[in-house]
Amino acid sequence: MVMGKGYIGYNGARHLATGRAPQHIQNLVIRDYCRRHDLTFKLSASEYAMPHCYMMLDKLVEEIGQHDGIVMYSMFMLPARATRRRALYRRILGAGASLHAAVEDLALATDTDLTRWEDILRVQALVANTTPVFEE
Repeated sequence: MVMGKGYIGYNGARHLATGRAPQHIQNLVIRDYCRRHDLTFKLSASEYAMPHCYMMLDKLVEEIGQHDGIVMYSMFMLPARATRRRALYRRILGAGASLHAAVEDLALATDTDLTRWEDILRVQALVANTTPVFEE
């Protein structure tokens, strides 16, 4: 493993666009991601279950200088508001850290990555707001 400050995990109890997974399973996915990408894993912080609550994520971003980055269970754990997400991205990248999404196997470490992440989140939001049409 690459030695540094290490990566902090981020999991939660809310339902996501990808479904719901118990926190112990989310931690297994985060640990596996770190192992496969040779990242030093620390511990995980668990977000509160209340809708639109990002207290733990905000705390992790506030303390980002103590870590090499954050490995979240899924990118769909990010705030729904694009302006709020972009503020988080800027703080993380500005600190020289990175953000990772274990389920999607993605890393956000550059502005190019930021564009890709936002494209994926926009497509998912469009798909979620589309009612399927079934023909007989």
